[in-house]
Amino acid sequence: MEPSRDVVGRPAISAHVDTFARDHLPPEEEWPELRFDLPELHYPDRLNCAAELLAGTDSARPAFRTADGEAWTYGDLRARVDRIAHVLTGDLGVVPGNRVLLRGPTTPWLAACWLAVLKAGAVAVTVLAQQRPHELATMCGIAEIGHALCDVRAVDDLVKADVPGLRITTFGADAPDDLLRRPAPDEPFPAVETAADDVALIAFTSGTTGRPKGCMHFHRDVLAVADTFGRHVLRARPDDVFAGSPPLGFTFGLGGLVVFPLRAGASALLLEQAGPRQLLPAIAGHRVSVLFTAPTAYRAMLDELDGHDVSSLRRCVSAGENLPASTWHTWHERTGVRIVNGIGATELLHIFISAADEAVRPGSTGVPVPGWRARVQDERGEPVPDGQPGLLAVQGPVGCRYLADPRQRVYVRGGWNITGDTYVRDPDGYFRYVARADDMIISAGYNIAGPEVEDALLRHPDVVEAAVVGRPDAARGQVVVAYAVLKEGADRDEDALRTYLKEELAPYKCPREIVFLDSLPRTATGKLQRFRLRAAGEGQ
Repeated sequence: MEPSRDVVGRPAISAHVDTFARDHLPPEEEWPELRFDLPELHYPDRLNCAAELLAGTDSARPAFRTADGEAWTYGDLRARVDRIAHVLTGDLGVVPGNRVLLRGPTTPWLAACWLAVLKAGAVAVTVLAQQRPHELATMCGIAEIGHALCDVRAVDDLVKADVPGLRITTFGADAPDDLLRRPAPDEPFPAVETAADDVALIAFTSGTTGRPKGCMHFHRDVLAVADTFGRHVLRARPDDVFAGSPPLGFTFGLGGLVVFPLRAGASALLLEQAGPRQLLPAIAGHRVSVLFTAPTAYRAMLDELDGHDVSSLRRCVSAGENLPASTWHTWHERTGVRIVNGIGATELLHIFISAADEAVRPGSTGVPVPGWRARVQDERGEPVPDGQPGLLAVQGPVGCRYLADPRQRVYVRGGWNITGDTYVRDPDGYFRYVARADDMIISAGYNIAGPEVEDALLRHPDVVEAAVVGRPDAARGQVVVAYAVLKEGADRDEDALRTYLKEELAPYKCPREIVFLDSLPRTATGKLQRFRLRAAGEGQ
């Protein structure tokens, strides 16, 4: 039977008053082929994903909890989301289609703001609390953001970004103009009847050029990742307690800590500090059953397992970087839990290749998640034989749609999403990761674009040339190494340059090592030879 397909799948009428997002979608001929092969992926034309995520669960059931014992029921969550939505559309003047930036540590209030923005028909742009003013200004400029809801503890750098026309409203402050203190009707907020393909969120990623790319996802996309990976691989249950390390500014965290638990009527433990040392006592103290984190964290937690009760875990999900088979085996031996490996992408919102339970194969990523299909192809777009490496190509109910970015034509080719990863497909259909196909550095689950770090280095007045590469590292997968050429007479002060970079970049992007050179290796035509720098680093 021929599977159902959709080329555009666009209802005719948008609910957006501000049409910026729809106006800046890629041309239809540059979209990937979309597939809705499962009955549960056939959504109505009018769909508000926030309303769907909040509907149907008993008001008394737990929704969110925190490490310090705060607990929200679904009734609490619905009431607080509605109140914020009233403030957004009333006092703050947000209209459907406006982009609203969300910034802060992972808390129930940040999640409630995200849901309120979507319920009000606006477009959520969640960014990391670690990102610096220059990064924030760039993203606000690309998405033409006019409103921001920001945890008061994370507002300083947003103010320093000095974004023209940006109205910042804080939450968590003891002030009359705080979001949570503004007057609002004490009544339900009727969800804006958005189209299923109205843009719900813009998630930013960085490509190899260093300029952030805005990935636009529809209301139906948010439900589709829950109804594929969440439903068929995680098999989320109402009694599950979700937790993990990825922040809500990453779609890995947004799915694992908000979308998947709410879609299942489950609860989530939202941790502001979620390193390995915080995760283990949290798992024991809150009986966490579903854990999302990176391979680096699983490796680190193995050293701390003794004395912590992790018997409540039934699902451990790994993504963000390749999961070594040795880590999988050791974790299984120590905990009895098979780690669910997976590969996802910001462009595709969440995980699209994975496996669970008896289908897990250590050292392999897995098979296409139900509702998705994948193949390995060459640069011409032709499938390669099983056992041979090539580019991973993916199709499913969600596809890449960059916000007004010519790199759309690089990511989407011949109707397929080309993820930038080199893979091998085994004869039995399992996909094995080989390497990144571009210059992206993956360190402890973070994707770091080398050219973005280079650009930051070159903003320093003493740096005349810069190159950034990843060096293999046993603990983090890769670490960032920067090579810099300084102007004549400048002091080669690594600490001073690193201090400067910490003001320009999120901490995870900052180089672990800075090497000063008299010149960078280049070809006769002046092209930088990064492979020589990588080879030099691997030999250390």
